[in-house]
Amino acid sequence: MILAFSCRRSSEEQPVMPPATHPLAREYIGYGVVNVSFTNLLSENSPNAISQGYIRRGTIVRIIERAQVNNKGKIESWILGESNYQAADTVSRGWLQESALLVFDSESQANTASKTMSQ
Repeated sequence: MILAFSCRRSSEEQPVMPPATHPLAREYIGYGVVNVSFTNLLSENSPNAISQGYIRRGTIVRIIERAQVNNKGKIESWILGESNYQAADTVSRGWLQESALLVFDSESQANTASKTMSQ
């Protein structure tokens, strides 16, 4: 069996261009859905921080930042999030423990999870 291949260089070769906006430049990194009865939104990523209010099970939170904190030798994951971000006049922003959330890449996944929790 004989195989023959031929390669020809195109004179109109185009360089690969990265996207205009780097994915890490987004103002949010994902979405979370509260999976406990309720949780505190805190002023800092610490269990001793000041509470800025509560959010309930099924609430969708846009994730702005993630942090790992050493709390008495135990590493905890914290999320800075915004709830009710669609209604600009009622945005609640604060830190909450990641264990109180289910984390998703897209808003549609978070919406689906939130709807199943409220049934």
